[in-house]
Amino acid sequence: MAEPNTIYKLIILYMLEQVDFPLNNTKISNFFLDKDYTTYFTVQQVVNDLLESELITYETTHSNTQYRITASGKETLHFFEDKISEAIRKDVADYFSANQIELKQDADILADYYKTTNQDYAVHCQLKQHNHPVIDFTLTVKNTEMAEAVCENWKKQSEEVYAYLMDLLVK
Repeated sequence: MAEPNTIYKLIILYMLEQVDFPLNNTKISNFFLDKDYTTYFTVQQVVNDLLESELITYETTHSNTQYRITASGKETLHFFEDKISEAIRKDVADYFSANQIELKQDADILADYYKTTNQDYAVHCQLKQHNHPVIDFTLTVKNTEMAEAVCENWKKQSEEVYAYLMDLLVK
């Protein structure tokens, strides 16, 4: 039997290959913690090992890190895929099924901010469908509190904002 950390790496690669969008750190960690597979710190070490090996890649915003499998990761997974038991595959499928809407929203509704040269904050918001942006804009605000509020509210209300803008602009 393979070493536990090797199995954990394969599980993460398997999870990332099963979806057509990135998974954030919280969702990956929650899978392992919900199933009592291992500890949070072990998951973080395994993720770091996968990053160092360039089997996964990541994008980071102020409040979120999202991971994708690389071509090397896919190749590695296919070579060792038989090491993932049917019980684990079922656990992954059940987790995705139970969290499908939340997982997809995390990947499709993006918001981040950065400080501008004018000492304001630019908030970049995006709503995606099928991995393609349907709305993508940057809004300038005066401080971090406003930037964080815009990010949080965009995540909650992006679909309503998009529908409102479409209604207003297509008249």
